[in-house]
Amino acid sequence: MTTTSSAIPTATPPAPGSGSGHERGTPGYRRLGAAMWCAGLATFVLVYCVQALLPTLASEFRLSSSTSSLALSATTGALALAVVPLSTLAESWGRVRVMTIALATTAVLGVLAPLAPNFPALVGIRALQGVAIAALPALAMAHMTREVAPRWLGSAVGLLIAGNTLGGLSGRLIAGAVADVAGWRIALAVIGVLSIGCTVAFRLLLPPALTEPPPRVRFRELGALTRVHLRDPGLLCLFGIGCLLMGAFVTVYNYLGFRLLAAPFDLPPQIVGLVFLGYIAGTWASTTAGRLGDRIGRRRVLWGAVLVGVLGAWVTVPDHLLAVLAGLLLVTVGFFGAHSLASSWVGRRATLMPGGSPGVASSLYLFAYYAGSSIGGTLGGIAFDRAGWLGVVIYLSVLLVAALGLALWLRRVPAPTAPAEPDRRGTPIRSGTTSSCPGFLGGYR
Repeated sequence: MTTTSSAIPTATPPAPGSGSGHERGTPGYRRLGAAMWCAGLATFVLVYCVQALLPTLASEFRLSSSTSSLALSATTGALALAVVPLSTLAESWGRVRVMTIALATTAVLGVLAPLAPNFPALVGIRALQGVAIAALPALAMAHMTREVAPRWLGSAVGLLIAGNTLGGLSGRLIAGAVADVAGWRIALAVIGVLSIGCTVAFRLLLPPALTEPPPRVRFRELGALTRVHLRDPGLLCLFGIGCLLMGAFVTVYNYLGFRLLAAPFDLPPQIVGLVFLGYIAGTWASTTAGRLGDRIGRRRVLWGAVLVGVLGAWVTVPDHLLAVLAGLLLVTVGFFGAHSLASSWVGRRATLMPGGSPGVASSLYLFAYYAGSSIGGTLGGIAFDRAGWLGVVIYLSVLLVAALGLALWLRRVPAPTAPAEPDRRGTPIRSGTTSSCPGFLGGYR
């Protein structure tokens, strides 16, 4: 790393094993953060825009609440199935190129979605969007891991997730507002155009990569690479945490609208759509949790974030609007805080594993994450159809307590040992052990 005359650090291309990269406060760090923020916005504005439209789709196509949720579950389910092979193979094709293609293809499909003649056709297009975007989330996390200086990775991933958060919020609010005026088809068309604009901004802002792509991975090698990461108990805990957290979170936002539209609330659709403003709290939580984790330890912050989510679920039980909104904010803060920590943890742990790959580890985490969204969200709908909101809260509590159990189990998991690298005198050293942030590259604090 070098510094300018004004003492502001600048990034230089890292040597293998050096652990250097964009330092916080440099132009490269800011451009990378802004570009990834746009990528997250473009992705999640498309993925989650239908969440605000579920009551509308259920009414127009005469569907149950759990069936209407297939418009979202089809996307996240297809993404979960495709994320591991596509993101693992695509990383060696060039992360920047593949991320650009994935964003552009998904945006074009977003423009086509309003033309669907019926609900099954809409579900099919949404599933294709899931496949098209599958490589991007894992590549984005892997790109951050390789391009950002290790001590600032928690904050950088928090910024990426903040873009994801704003994308989810914008998609829901814009789609809901436009649908109230012009119908769900126009709403989806507007979202598609917005995603195209974000894709262009992403490509213009993204700085040149500091690191070279990893060696090309052949399809027949994918199984062996996957097994390396699935044998690590720490990664398995983190994958499970992501799955359980997302299953709980997507259930809340899928079905809370149905509750608020019905008695005793009887709120108009325009007001119900505003509940997605709770995502603003998620933007704050993701960046704050990343910074706290860098300072005081990810383990403690992760525990606290999950407990906040459990508390929030039970605060929503009374039929009082203020209680429901307060509980929603707590669930949102807890989810995004925990997800920000777990997702950044995955990449760094994989970096230290012999034979580990941040791209493969991130893709496996996202497989679990989106499987939780698809399966967990659908099961949450069944709980809502059969037992009302109390059934949903009990379901959320089971998922979140299980996630907390996995987070507590991480205390027993030893840190991975990085492969030894000789220094200039030939003495073996361990990469990452001289980090200025002790515990980040090593064990769980």
